[in-house]
Amino acid sequence: MCTHHGETYARRRAAFFDALAAASPSAVAVMASAPVFVRNNDVEHEYRQDSDFFYLTGFDEPESVAVLDAVTRKMTLFVRARDREREVWDGPRAGVDGARALHGADEAFAIGELDDKLPGLLQGHRRVVYRLGVSRANDDRLLRAIDRVRARARAGASAPTEIVEPGVVLHEMRLRKSPAEIETMRTGARITREAHELAMRRARPQMHEFEVEALLLDTFRRHGSERPAYGSIVGSGPNACVLHYRKNDRRMAEGDLLLIDAGCEYGYYASDVTRTFPIGRAFSREQQAIYELVLEAQLEGIAATRPGATIDEIHKLTVDGITRGLVRLGLLAGEPEELVKTEAYKRFYMHRTSHWLGMDVHDVGGYFEAGKPRPLEPGMVLTVEPGIYIAPDDDTVPPAWRGIGVRIEDDVLVTTSAPDVLTAGIPKTVEELRHACGG
Repeated sequence: MCTHHGETYARRRAAFFDALAAASPSAVAVMASAPVFVRNNDVEHEYRQDSDFFYLTGFDEPESVAVLDAVTRKMTLFVRARDREREVWDGPRAGVDGARALHGADEAFAIGELDDKLPGLLQGHRRVVYRLGVSRANDDRLLRAIDRVRARARAGASAPTEIVEPGVVLHEMRLRKSPAEIETMRTGARITREAHELAMRRARPQMHEFEVEALLLDTFRRHGSERPAYGSIVGSGPNACVLHYRKNDRRMAEGDLLLIDAGCEYGYYASDVTRTFPIGRAFSREQQAIYELVLEAQLEGIAATRPGATIDEIHKLTVDGITRGLVRLGLLAGEPEELVKTEAYKRFYMHRTSHWLGMDVHDVGGYFEAGKPRPLEPGMVLTVEPGIYIAPDDDTVPPAWRGIGVRIEDDVLVTTSAPDVLTAGIPKTVEELRHACGG
């Protein structure tokens, strides 16, 4: 790990220690790495470290555990030992020495020593910060260690009496992005922008959706992205109306709308962008009417993304605008206020407008405080992504409207003043799309 990155994780751990000590002076946190998942037979899925674990350690190997002590302010890492035979097959490991020298561990041991060492690291601490319920094996290991400390009570040992969810502290830290994190997200947004622009230039009738997906993935990797931030959605024609469409195997036809929801992961941070554009010719009258309605709602939502506003307020703003527009187009009948109240709009707009964005594409952090929607603060990053989806078999609307699916999504940083759209510049007005798609 380079010095700059080492300092980043050291600062995060220092802030985490401060928060732990403020909540309970005798707290100790136990965090486990993500497991390895088998894809089929003896082939494994690509490994991606647990976000919380990586946020504090910068360590991306499996079979690892970090113990962070708020009293001593020390991090102990348990990692895979060096193994020449396995490294020939799977690549080099940091090992115990690398955990200390490269990843800032104050102490490090082989993972095989965890059961022997963990009781001693827990002893004398009242509170254990640990996420129960993710791994039964890890839960059992922790509870056995606590039980071993209890067995030493006659010798003066004190065992933990509380187990507390780590997200209460850690996820609030992750929700507010540092300048370094924001710059990482800007880099990911630039890569994602290039990928979407290439897809706009190259998408043509008779191409398959997976050919467009391949352009996205190629651009991500060529620019240093580790992986897509989520499974890319490349939905043409009726598939644009499937919110989490993944198959990406349809042959595109002239006049289809193509909805691409795709973003890269860079430096363990996600980008999340959706654009919708016509294939092979200009928007039809109906397609353009829906598109411009969604765009208008999205721009209003972005403008409202300011300190003190809430995600609920942004959603209501986009819902109100889309509902009024659907009435204006004759796709809904009635008073807009009543249609919002009865949620009649959900036939065409069934998802929320925003979610947190960071190391996870649906990032951590509470959406409510004391039962009320939490106000936005500078440093938070969220998506703004309204959409309209008219099912291909919706016989309540004229045929020309059926099968139109439009979503427009950007990543927005809350600042002390105007919202900062990290993904700005990716074409999205009708005129910008006309030029981006080759005129």
